[in-house]
Amino acid sequence: MKNTKPILLLLFLGFAGHLHAQKISADKKELIAHLEDQQEEMITLSDSIWAAAEVAFEESTSSELLATYAEANGFKVERGVAGMPTAFVASYGSGKPVIGILGEFDALPGISQKAQPTKAPLHEGAAGHGCGHNLFGTASLGAAVAIKKMIEEGTLKGTIKFYGTPAEEKYFGKIWMVEAGLFDDLDVCMDWHPSASTKADVQSSLALVDFIVEFNGQAAHASSDPWNGRSASDALELYTTGINYYREHIKPTVRIHYHIQDGGQVVNVVPDYSKLWVRVRDTKREG
Repeated sequence: MKNTKPILLLLFLGFAGHLHAQKISADKKELIAHLEDQQEEMITLSDSIWAAAEVAFEESTSSELLATYAEANGFKVERGVAGMPTAFVASYGSGKPVIGILGEFDALPGISQKAQPTKAPLHEGAAGHGCGHNLFGTASLGAAVAIKKMIEEGTLKGTIKFYGTPAEEKYFGKIWMVEAGLFDDLDVCMDWHPSASTKADVQSSLALVDFIVEFNGQAAHASSDPWNGRSASDALELYTTGINYYREHIKPTVRIHYHIQDGGQVVNVVPDYSKLWVRVRDTKREG
């Protein structure tokens, strides 16, 4: 594990080009130079992924752009890992430490946006990048390439792996990658996320339970025969009301959020089916 600490420090500080020059070691200066050498390619990649704006498991263009760039920079790329066509792992080097860097590139439905600070859809109703996933995968891969170049030059030793992780905005593609054992050989796994400030963050993410609730009732005409109906939407509303009353009695670390996916199709029919998507989070799963 002799070389782990230098690599971790380089990964954390690689994007902090504003640091005072006298405080940066020769290795860190070399890393920053490798990052800056990629500037034009990174901007092009980011802009292309922004324009593609592909939702969960449909990120074929975005995934291929990143995988191709990794191959062009000497990485061995395995596509379609863990049964997901848009997931891939790009590897370079050998031996310990094995450092993983995560990269996400999927978009969110319905939030298409031009590159400007006021709301203006690029394509009305289309998908868009709500939290910078066009930057996420791009910059993470840039960091992996910079580390790869230092391993190639003999400055560092070990293995660097970039994980192209799809569907983070909706289905959590990393779950399938974990189940496939793709992270088992790592000594550490790191990521970054676009933010308004540049800083290192070691705060854990939240544990999450994700589930669907479906309600079945009895359809009836809402005007002429409502007394013979049993509304599945009423059941859904009662369920969400119960959730919201429950908020008073849970710890402040808990997060509960839901989305009504189906509440009936027309107003003049008592709906016989409704569907709710629910997520519950806390600092630990037992919470």
